[in-house]
Amino acid sequence: MEAKLWVLAVVLAIVVVGLTDADSTTPKLVKTVKGKKVCDRGWECKGWSQFCCNETISDYFQTYQFENLFSKRNSPVAHAVGYWDYKSFITAAAVYQPLGFGTTGGKLMGMKEMSAFLGHVGSKTSCGYGVATGGPLAWGLCYNKEMSPSQSYCDDYYKYTYPCTPGADYYGRGALPIYWNYNYGATGEALKVDLLNHPEYIEQNATLAFQAAIWRWMTPVKKSQPSAHDVFVGNWKPTKNDTLAKRNPGFGTTMNVLYGDQVCGQGDIDGMNSIVSHFLYYLDLLGVGREEAGPHEVLTCAEQKPFNSAPTTASS
Repeated sequence: MEAKLWVLAVVLAIVVVGLTDADSTTPKLVKTVKGKKVCDRGWECKGWSQFCCNETISDYFQTYQFENLFSKRNSPVAHAVGYWDYKSFITAAAVYQPLGFGTTGGKLMGMKEMSAFLGHVGSKTSCGYGVATGGPLAWGLCYNKEMSPSQSYCDDYYKYTYPCTPGADYYGRGALPIYWNYNYGATGEALKVDLLNHPEYIEQNATLAFQAAIWRWMTPVKKSQPSAHDVFVGNWKPTKNDTLAKRNPGFGTTMNVLYGDQVCGQGDIDGMNSIVSHFLYYLDLLGVGREEAGPHEVLTCAEQKPFNSAPTTASS
C-alpha cells in the first residue's frame, strides 16, 4: 500500500511540474467585442484587452536581458544589493500590459519602450561614474532610496490634501524616485497603497517600486498633457503650440513630461545626456540598435520648451 501511495505521489508530482511548465507560456484567449479583437494572456496580460493580443513583455524581454542591462546592481559596493530583480519588474509590468505598456505595436516597439522606460530608471538609480568597472552605464538600479536626504520633503502647501505624517520622511525612493508628500500621496491613491503614511513601503518592496514607476510613465502629470508612454509609442499628436515649442513624439519628450525644466530647454546638459546615454546603451544591449532612437531633435529635449516648471520647493 505504501509503495502504491509513493508511486501515486511521484506521478502527481510529475503532472504538477508538467502543468507548471505549460503554464509558463499561457495560451492566448481571443474573442470579439463590439467588432474588435481582444485577448487575455493569463497572469501577464489579463482582462480582455486589444493590447494582450500582441506579444507580452516576457516574450521578448527575459531574465538574462534584465541582468545584462543592470549587471552591476548586486556588486558589493552597490547600495541596494539583492533588492531589484526581474520577477519584481515583470510582476509590476503585468498590471499595465493590458493598458499598452510594452504591448503597443509589435516586438520592435515593445523593445524600444523597455529601453526607454528602463533608460530613465537606470539613469535615476545609477551609482556609475567615468572609471567604474563595466563603465558608467552598467550601474543602474544601484540605489532604491536617497542616501543622504537633506530634508524631509514635507510641503505644507498640501496640508489639506496630502498632510505630512509625523515622523515620515518623503525623500527620494523607488525606480523613478518619488519626492515630496504630495507625490507620495498621489501615487498611493493611484496604487491603492497608503504611501502618505508609509512612504517607506517603496524601499521595502521592489514590485511596488517598479509599479509606482510604471504608473508615472503611463500617467500624465497634468490632465491636459500626454503621458511619457503616449509620446514615446506615437499615441500623442502634438498641437500647433507643441510644434512651436519643439516638442515632438519620441524619447526627448518623455524627459519633458517627467522632469520639465529640470532637464529640458537648457541645451545638452549632463542631467539630460545621462538619461539619453542610458537609453542608447540599452537599445544596443537589447539588440535593437541606437540607430532606432531617431535624430537629435527627437532623442533629446535640449531645445524644447518645458511642459512644466519645477516648483521652487520641490525637486520632483
